[in-house]
Amino acid sequence: MIRVGVPHWTSKDLLAKLPAEAEIVVLPEQPSSPVEIDFWIAPLFPRQAGPVAPYLRGVKVVQSLLAGVDWLRSLVPQGALLCDAQGVHNVATSEWAVAAILAWTKFFPFYFDLQRQQQWITRELADAHYHSVFGGNHSPYPPVLIEELEGKTVLIVGYGSIGSSIEERLSPFGVNVLRIARTARPGVEAVDKLPHLLPLADIVVLIVPFTQQTRGLMNAEMIAKMKQGALLVNAARGPVVETGALVKALEEKRIRAALDVTDPEPLPPGHPLWKAPNLLLTPHIGGSSPLFMPRAFQFAGEQVLRFMSGGPLLNVVQGEY
Repeated sequence: MIRVGVPHWTSKDLLAKLPAEAEIVVLPEQPSSPVEIDFWIAPLFPRQAGPVAPYLRGVKVVQSLLAGVDWLRSLVPQGALLCDAQGVHNVATSEWAVAAILAWTKFFPFYFDLQRQQQWITRELADAHYHSVFGGNHSPYPPVLIEELEGKTVLIVGYGSIGSSIEERLSPFGVNVLRIARTARPGVEAVDKLPHLLPLADIVVLIVPFTQQTRGLMNAEMIAKMKQGALLVNAARGPVVETGALVKALEEKRIRAALDVTDPEPLPPGHPLWKAPNLLLTPHIGGSSPLFMPRAFQFAGEQVLRFMSGGPLLNVVQGEY
């Protein structure tokens, strides 16, 4: 019988998504002796997985519940396969990205600030905000109070399952989509085309995995290629963007940004990003909906069935991802 190790916090409804034919081993939070398992469903965070990994024996497969596995690689026993959970975040993360784009298009951060100040908008103030973002001159009538998403060009950097889900949700808004991935294919450019595509984009969405190649991908040189007033959306990992370069561009009011991830993370008190202008910031919540964990364990259960039947596993990590 296949022994499947699960985190100590796994609830009964999540356990029900695993095959009844498997022997479920609920791993203690702090093991004190070796535990024999074949298939490890790893916890969500390093602080949970780190104390458990050294006590595991016989592990042949490590199944992450997350799409990103950058921190988990070092805990995978020698000879074991590592599988990510690519696909389980598609809905929640793509909805976050679209919500962030719409929030900026309709100036919601600007209007929320006014709400907190108990200040009813004047048309001149809204128009001034528009020009502070995009520069240039505008006739005094009619003033600009919001933007429209239709007709804008969106560059999706990291066109995997989440990237394609973002495009699917943006399509009804009438945007033009440019796509970049690690490897070029029809309709998708290779990452070396990034410098050429950035000047064309009104909105740049980062959804790449975090690797040595993507660390600092959006550096000062790349940010400088973005349009005046363009929106940078980071739903990937904080270090994909050079923080110092981003802060400088925001303080100069050259671009806008929506971040669900930062570098460093968590963002410490007093960090300049907290007060940077034209920034919408959320604390790495993009994939954490109530449906995420049931979806992740459903996928893990399907992986266990594949392993039990000797079939090929999905999402096997090759190299860095």
